[in-house]
Amino acid sequence: MILTALLNIAIFQGIVLGIIILKSPLFKSNANKFLAYAIFTLSLLLLNLVFEIVKIYSEIPFLRIIDNIEWTYLFLVFIFLFIVNQVNHPIKDSIKIRWLFVPFLYNFIINIFNDLDKIIGLYTISKTVNINIKFLNFLQLFILPAFILSILIYTYTFIKFSKDKQEKRWIKILWSLISTIFISFILGVLIRLFFTYDISYFMKFLALLVTLLIHWTAYYGIFKYRLAKDKEGINALLEKKTPSTTHKKSSLDTNIKLKKNTANLDSFTKDNLYFKKLESLCKDNKIYRNSTLNREITANKLGISPGYLSQLINAITEKNFANYINDYRIEAVKEMILDSDFDDYNLLSIGLEASFTSKTTFYNAFKKATGITPNAYRKAHK
Repeated sequence: MILTALLNIAIFQGIVLGIIILKSPLFKSNANKFLAYAIFTLSLLLLNLVFEIVKIYSEIPFLRIIDNIEWTYLFLVFIFLFIVNQVNHPIKDSIKIRWLFVPFLYNFIINIFNDLDKIIGLYTISKTVNINIKFLNFLQLFILPAFILSILIYTYTFIKFSKDKQEKRWIKILWSLISTIFISFILGVLIRLFFTYDISYFMKFLALLVTLLIHWTAYYGIFKYRLAKDKEGINALLEKKTPSTTHKKSSLDTNIKLKKNTANLDSFTKDNLYFKKLESLCKDNKIYRNSTLNREITANKLGISPGYLSQLINAITEKNFANYINDYRIEAVKEMILDSDFDDYNLLSIGLEASFTSKTTFYNAFKKATGITPNAYRKAHK
């Protein structure tokens, strides 16, 4: 079936995403650890759905243990723990949080008793046990929807403690997607209880769609947020380490203006005043940190044509404009890698702060210039 195949893809995607979040140093944090656990439990929820569709529980009864665990409880608790850790709320360290796992334990114990009844007829051994267990089973019908609604509302109240607008926005989107799938689940259960409509396939497709959106939102959010946080930290360090400069015109600007009519534009050497000005712009003004920098912008700063700028760089350095600027960016990256103050920052974040526009561009340029990858360079010098 197409649905089963798509569900299997979503399960595999969730497992891979969870492993990436747990193992990648880019995402290493307590908050992301709980997000990974939540994604794993979501994958197990889908796996349980697949097993029901293919009726594997009838063929392999032992796997019924997967069905005995109400993964919904764990998933929502892990999402709560992710959010309170992400916004760094003090409640994340409270022992009281452990009470959130009680509904999960309650459900698991009751299901174990139900299985024992199937195996050894536990309910028939004692009439009292039979009545009590049936009452506890009935109670579960109210506990699950009440828990879902309560923890969703409770979790939402902590989003406001986020101090970053971008972070707050994507957490709200993630929370909305999760709320959509579980509130729809409650409505589906109620419809099946009180009406004769069969909406099981609609619910399965809804679960699949929202799961894929949760995967995408989770990865996109933590990836972008981590890079934004690294950018903020790296930029603060660079500002601290870079001496403040004024925007006054340098003597080099004056020299260029004075000699504009007499400068030999065909003199393509390092003594060329325009090349000196270019070097000054790169070394002192660090114009290479502008990711949108191109020939036209640079030529305009120098007061020359883009074509003349290309000839100048090529004749003196035997490089084109892009490689010339990238060399400065790579040197900036190497300086940051060698500086212990940047040890806690991801290499991709460092590369992006040096104004490389993507991971591929950064790694390719770095390896072309040094012969090794940024990772190998960091390991060799640490």
